[in-house]
Amino acid sequence: MKTFLEAASAEYSFITEDEPRPCFAVLLGRSAGTEAVVEEVAFGRNARLTDPSAREEFASTIVPRFGTAYENPVRAWWLDPADLLTITRAADAAGLDVLGSIHLHPDWHRLGPECERNRPLSDHPTPMDEHMFRNSGWPVNVVCYLERRHGGLYYSLAAWDAECLRLPLRTNHS
Repeated sequence: MKTFLEAASAEYSFITEDEPRPCFAVLLGRSAGTEAVVEEVAFGRNARLTDPSAREEFASTIVPRFGTAYENPVRAWWLDPADLLTITRAADAAGLDVLGSIHLHPDWHRLGPECERNRPLSDHPTPMDEHMFRNSGWPVNVVCYLERRHGGLYYSLAAWDAECLRLPLRTNHS
């Protein structure tokens, strides 16, 4: 978690009213019975910034279904397929499995434009997140809600399965 929180905090510090600055990573680890133990995170690029097919998918499917907020190319993440292949191969070589994903929900309803004030984010999945969780089929999907309060950054985490059911989540601070 420390690696992801450091990256998410760095992105958070650059959020402006016009740019939500996402942070996304792949969770790598091992399944241990009914538990998934995350050992590492791996970062990849957002294909929405470079891949015409990703931009087309958002324009033709995502924006009409989930709203104009997703016209912003940094609002939602589409993991670059080449990066996912690289991550998967590296995980296999290390004896790890791709377990799922983790992504940032900043307090965009406070930091973003006025039109976002009525759409509070939290550590719960948005309808767009639910769509992505179901389509990826990954067994673990973590939402990290990050907000500035009382002069500091605070976070909460929640884990969800591929059907958007809440999973128990424990973190190790060793």
